[in-house]
Amino acid sequence: MPFVVEFLNMKTHTTNYTNTLIEIAEDSPVSASVIPVVKKDKKTIANYQYEKLSKHPLKYTSDELLFDIFAERNNISPSELEEEKQNFFSKGQACLRTSPLAKKNGFGIFHNQDSKVQLIPAESEEYQKLLKDDSVKKIRAMKSKKNK
Repeated sequence: MPFVVEFLNMKTHTTNYTNTLIEIAEDSPVSASVIPVVKKDKKTIANYQYEKLSKHPLKYTSDELLFDIFAERNNISPSELEEEKQNFFSKGQACLRTSPLAKKNGFGIFHNQDSKVQLIPAESEEYQKLLKDDSVKKIRAMKSKKNK
């Protein structure tokens, strides 16, 4: 029983934002969106994120997306999901500012008022509108390279 008490008292972290646009990285190699390619017949994080977000915009929060991909990549059984989710969020996770989609593939990532996320191609009119909207918080995706 002590494990359960300790387990329930674990601090949980979140990667969710509200009404926020993650802009493409300052050092992004592209200025327009590029669909990530599968490398060596193995899906990358970018492939998983793109697949889920392009098929289901505004379905996932950042937390849901990140954990869903983690669970899929690690073949976590349905009976283990809740415990694994608690463990996953007991440690800080990198938010979508580190997503290759925003760093290298030219997609902005918008979190709506309910923290649900969608991809916004950098070349789109919608991206430009969000950039100009003062009610939307803007943060840049992380740079791929450190400044020297």
